[in-house]
Amino acid sequence: MEITQSHYLIDILALLLATVIIVPIFHKLRLGAILGYLTAGAILGPWGLGIITEVEEVSHLAEFGVIFLLFILGIELNPTKLWQMRQLVIGLGLSQVLITAAVIFSFCLLLGLTAKISVVIAFGLSLSSTAFCLNLLEERGGISTEMGKMSFAILLLQDIAVVPLLALTAMLAGGDIDASDSGLNILYAIMAITTLLLIGRYLLNPVLDKIVASQDPEVFIAVAVLLVLSVAWAMQSIGLSMALGAFIAGLMLAESHYRHQIEADILPFRGILLGLFFMTIGMGVDFGLLWENLSDIILLTLALMTTKASVIYLLSRLNGTRHDISVQSSLLLSQSGEFGFVMFGFAANSGLLETHISQSLILVITLSMVFTPFIVKISNTLLLKFNTPDPSNISDSDNDASGNVFIENSDGHVILAGFGRVGARIGALLNAANVNYIAIDMDQKRIKAARAQGFPVFYGDASNANILRSARAEHAKMIVIALDNLKNINHIIPLIRKSYPNTPIHARAIDRQHCAELISQGVTSTVSETLEVSLRLTEEILLGSGISRKETEQVINEFREDYYSDVVQKITGNKVVMGELSH
Repeated sequence: MEITQSHYLIDILALLLATVIIVPIFHKLRLGAILGYLTAGAILGPWGLGIITEVEEVSHLAEFGVIFLLFILGIELNPTKLWQMRQLVIGLGLSQVLITAAVIFSFCLLLGLTAKISVVIAFGLSLSSTAFCLNLLEERGGISTEMGKMSFAILLLQDIAVVPLLALTAMLAGGDIDASDSGLNILYAIMAITTLLLIGRYLLNPVLDKIVASQDPEVFIAVAVLLVLSVAWAMQSIGLSMALGAFIAGLMLAESHYRHQIEADILPFRGILLGLFFMTIGMGVDFGLLWENLSDIILLTLALMTTKASVIYLLSRLNGTRHDISVQSSLLLSQSGEFGFVMFGFAANSGLLETHISQSLILVITLSMVFTPFIVKISNTLLLKFNTPDPSNISDSDNDASGNVFIENSDGHVILAGFGRVGARIGALLNAANVNYIAIDMDQKRIKAARAQGFPVFYGDASNANILRSARAEHAKMIVIALDNLKNINHIIPLIRKSYPNTPIHARAIDRQHCAELISQGVTSTVSETLEVSLRLTEEILLGSGISRKETEQVINEFREDYYSDVVQKITGNKVVMGELSH
């Protein structure tokens, strides 16, 4: 027992150490985290140092990384906007799968393979890697771009296609497929998905209200994880993939005011497990077989990627997409995905595929994943250098965020931290001026009342880095601190300034001393809540005493300017503001 525990501990330490050392190096070289994880896995795996030999055991845990990734993506979607994308998902996605599979099928027949084997290979290679593509998109901030929308539409259709393709593989392998059972399974799937979405819309928020009322953050996190895994399990039990189930769990929460906090709580799980998923791919590379057939496997990999990229590019252009966006999308999706591992492994175990063919195909998939980040990076560099989009070719849909953006695009928005008396007034004025903003608050009753009046307020701790990330702080025009808790204000400023050094921060301060402290921490501007009340009262007193409005405004403005100017130096030197008592 102790030996087994020690074995697992060594594996965990090796995985963490490789991540800490190798991934930052690849970030430094601007090659991205994915290649870093693949390299780390290859080094630790059976063909590297051999520290981890039971790759299959690790891969079972790593699959949860893909599950949490799809959940995060689902939570960022709106079911209404997703429905608007149905033509893109079905039209572009289905066309890509069928046409790519047809081309690969024809090529396999030319190589002398049987029709059955050719069908399995064609569909196994036609699907791209959801985890890989979404992670690459996220690294480049492209989830909400035109390229991101189109790429995700194709990936979503591919995830849906997994179930019938597995059934097709089983049928080709000689298994019995009952048509009536298949029809019932489809009906059960539709009923289950509809039921879950209705639960998410009408029952989930009241349950979460009760959880939040307990003021126990650990229970809240546990409920979030429970929701993801239970829905994923439910979908798997009716024949769908767990990844698709996790995506549906995200959709259930897409319109919840708790979604930012839940996303922040899930992000750490997703990051670690998704990295582990990519490491298991690196561990699974059979370098012995690769060296023996290096030229053939590289040629097959390049032929596969060229075929997929060409099909997607042509379909994108026929769909009216610009040249540069079509190129980026086609190259991003040119690799084959993790479903190929499952499909070819199943086909080999059932005797449909010979083992050496299955292993060679798995190597082709892995190499296509390795090549993709390099190809995407090179293509982006070339497009930036040589391609200038023609403004006449940019359709209204490229600029209109209201028509077809299915991922909430909050670029250029204001983040309002705190929605108490001050924050609510700021929010009301921003609404009146039609300024796009997101407000974050921790008071459950306050949030419910505000949302009932149409204010975009979400539950979350604004001093949590993951909450700010979920609120798209990297794309925010500015961040406004309207919190009424001094400790929280002092905690959030260094966090924002460290993570988002160029984002303007405007903060509420208690007094002049606090203004100086916040300016020293990097706040762009501060407003003292005690000063403005004093000045407004003084203005009424002066006007009531017969002082002219011009002279009154002059006195008030001079005092305000003296109060805020060089506030740090004045506090440090213990200098008194005009007419103010020293303390």
